[in-house]
Amino acid sequence: MSTYLIGDVHGCYDELQSLLQQVSFDPAQDTLWLTGDLVARGPGSLDVLRFVRSLGDAARLVLGNHDLHLLAVYAGISRNKPKDRLAALLEAEDADTLINWLRRQPLLQVDEEKKLVMGHAGITPQWDIDTAKACAREVEAVLSSDTYPLFLDAMYGDMPNNWSPELTGLARLRFTTNALTRMRFCFPNGQLDMICKDTPESAPPPLKPWFTIPGPVSKTYTIVFGHWASLEGQGTPEGIIGLDTGCCWGGVLTMLRWEDKAVFVQPSHRKRAAEV
Repeated sequence: MSTYLIGDVHGCYDELQSLLQQVSFDPAQDTLWLTGDLVARGPGSLDVLRFVRSLGDAARLVLGNHDLHLLAVYAGISRNKPKDRLAALLEAEDADTLINWLRRQPLLQVDEEKKLVMGHAGITPQWDIDTAKACAREVEAVLSSDTYPLFLDAMYGDMPNNWSPELTGLARLRFTTNALTRMRFCFPNGQLDMICKDTPESAPPPLKPWFTIPGPVSKTYTIVFGHWASLEGQGTPEGIIGLDTGCCWGGVLTMLRWEDKAVFVQPSHRKRAAEV
């Protein structure tokens, strides 16, 4: 029985299947963790959602910013971008079923036995594990409720960008969503910067990648994240693992087997393109 962790799939269904075939993945005994952004940019978002949903309890995933964008598009709140290649999914006969399944997925996965935490963008250094879990559950509760479109309409925006336990309402939900699905850089005090998308080497001071700022969670847990394809899985400290390696941009799809830390890759079927 093995635990496999895979970076952002982004609709790269064929590459996902090829990667799982490398290890003879068996959902009857193995578990698949996915770092979010299952959809958009690649050609097979519909097939990816159908497949992951079919895995049932054998799949543990977190929602990414592109997954949330899909929910907003389906709710009529955001515009469908042709470059996201979501038309087949949006028009599918089982779209309602898939969307309602997707919006009930978590934003954070925690395995206390393995001391393993997974969030799409990572974990803000301003949170301890109890705060991270509580904040994630709050957003998940709203997404799974009948009023979820109201949240999706209000989730866009970069503020507030500094954590306070006194945050309430939509401001608190927006901070949590940004911290778990959009974060890359922080100021030295852990305050989020929601603008810079540079590589760590070219980011203007005093900005730092979130994972270089010590926080309570990273002292106790291994943190696995996706979202940041330009890292190419490199440059993180020990105990923090980035798995998004830009398959949808022409890179590779990367998978880590937790038990022995073996890494498997599947090259993209597309030519490398600039990340947008």
